[in-house]
Amino acid sequence: MTQEFVIDGSSLSVGDLVSVARLAAPVDIDPAAADRADASRRTVEHLLATGEPLYGVNTGFGKLASVRIAPEDIEQLQRNLILSHVAGVGEPLPVEVVRAVMLLRANVLLRETSGVRSAVVRHIVDMLNAGIHPVVPEQGSVGASGDLAPLAHVAWGMMGGGEVVTHGGGRRSATDALADVGLEPIVFEAKEGLAFINGTQVQTAALALTVNDARNLWRTALGAAAASLEALLGTPVPFDARIHDARPHAGQLEAAALLRELLDGSEIRESHRRDDPRVQDAYSLRCTPQVLGSVADAIAFAARTVEVELNASTDNPLVFGEEILSGGNFHGQPVALALDVLAIALTTLAGISERRIDRLMNPELSHGLPPFLTADAGLHSGMMMVQITAAALVAECRTLCTAASVQSIPTDAHQEDIVPMGMAAAWKARRVLANAQRVVAAELLSAAQGLEFRAPLRPGAGVRRLYARVRELVPALDGDRPVAPDIERVAHAVAREALT
Repeated sequence: MTQEFVIDGSSLSVGDLVSVARLAAPVDIDPAAADRADASRRTVEHLLATGEPLYGVNTGFGKLASVRIAPEDIEQLQRNLILSHVAGVGEPLPVEVVRAVMLLRANVLLRETSGVRSAVVRHIVDMLNAGIHPVVPEQGSVGASGDLAPLAHVAWGMMGGGEVVTHGGGRRSATDALADVGLEPIVFEAKEGLAFINGTQVQTAALALTVNDARNLWRTALGAAAASLEALLGTPVPFDARIHDARPHAGQLEAAALLRELLDGSEIRESHRRDDPRVQDAYSLRCTPQVLGSVADAIAFAARTVEVELNASTDNPLVFGEEILSGGNFHGQPVALALDVLAIALTTLAGISERRIDRLMNPELSHGLPPFLTADAGLHSGMMMVQITAAALVAECRTLCTAASVQSIPTDAHQEDIVPMGMAAAWKARRVLANAQRVVAAELLSAAQGLEFRAPLRPGAGVRRLYARVRELVPALDGDRPVAPDIERVAHAVAREALT
């Protein structure tokens, strides 16, 4: 049985999120955290009773913050807020992203700063555990004041509005789905609707999943690079630890060490050490630790950002003891910037991978491999199109590297006059990730095919394991066949796990 995760507002990790989002791990609430949340809620109720103006509690929102709301209309205010913000458009977010959003929203609302009843958090957790996921369009958020529209769609589903997707994958009305599991639609009380939709949890969910997948892809990309080096009779000398100790970037050190491990014990290397003693290979082989090391450092930056954001108070206003303070923690700039950096880093990873694919195909550069890795070139085209597909994917990635996090357009009558466009950054980063996974899959196929022509000599032990994994998925190419299924099969494996 999948491990249960207990949320407390402060200790959620990327691994926890992935388990809940993808493996449907059950979730529960730490009782002490629930007590703290309810104590904070009593502060909100006390201040509300004094008649003091509290933003979004007894006032309007955004540019309408100066409008006071009558006590008898406060609950209606929260309902109206959700209904008016259900404005997302486009394709629905994948269920795994919605599950991640729900988990994050529950975790953050459990913090004492939110002033929300623990019953609201319990409602989210009950829906998660029952496999009820609101349909949330992917477009419509500018990332401040948080992911308003997509979070409103989640809240609407909790209220019994719109449609949901259940574990079986089918759509049905939220009202019916809630009733089937004995859940009443939620009624948001003072501040709770605002607290729910003010937050960065949609872009943060995307960042957390992308960081997890990027880490796995990075290791696989190094495995593909090592396999290509073997197939191209390259030299491992540039991976000598002394070279990298002289320029000790963390990612570069890690990349070089993994390459040495992958290539250890190579018979192919020994076969050409004397006969073809090349001093230097092309940059796409020789500089792999430097290039993929910088990618690792970028992923680490994004990971640090998301690890903070997973357990951060991002709604507004926030409760501190006996005070309620308005601020701007809902602004998604840190998350959007990290997503843009990831898109650039993963494009770099895909770009160097495609360059090695090209070398494997080109008989002028491949050191004795047949054209396009086919024994009967001319009659057969072999893997020609694999490189062309990879080139197309890299070109698209480069187009998607234009930063979204600098593309501010003022909203809310210029009350929100600088916004981060975090969801655009999230969509681009996820698209780049999927492209890069396919490019690395294409390199794995190409390098494995190249190794067929170096047999019976065996590559390094790590490369041998990777080659065997590829061959479990796809047989060697012994004549022309459709290669699209091969690429997709390996890419699917790359997306699920680190193959090295």
